[in-house]
Amino acid sequence: MVVVAIGVEKVAQGWVSSFNKNNTFSEAVIVSFNHEKINLKTLIEIHLLTHKSTSNHSMRTKYRSAIYYFSLEQKENSLKIIENLQLNFDAKIITKILEFKNFKPSTKEFQNYYKKNPQKPFCEKYIHPKLQFLLENYSSFVLKK
Repeated sequence: MVVVAIGVEKVAQGWVSSFNKNNTFSEAVIVSFNHEKINLKTLIEIHLLTHKSTSNHSMRTKYRSAIYYFSLEQKENSLKIIENLQLNFDAKIITKILEFKNFKPSTKEFQNYYKKNPQKPFCEKYIHPKLQFLLENYSSFVLKK
């Protein structure tokens, strides 16, 4: 199953870092999007609902729960969006809003991993349920191919 998000123009997967204590690289994606087709609130909401945005587990350095901003306007909008979305969560959202500094793409073997390996156990256990969630809850923003 291939799911295409309407308005998402490019997704780069790899490793991202910020500043100070968040200067180590953490696995992430950079999403370039057309805000007239999908807005930042929807992208953040999907992000929060498809990973453990309220769980502060031992692997948070490698798998940081964060949204990286490229402008002060994105930072302010992201903070307001998370504050408003917090009302829909029982536990506290731990996702941080961090300034983008560096990006390193994943190695070729991990690029488009799901598309190349949909039957692998990791894909069936983690990625496929997230795609199903998108289809069931955000169908106006996705196309199934």
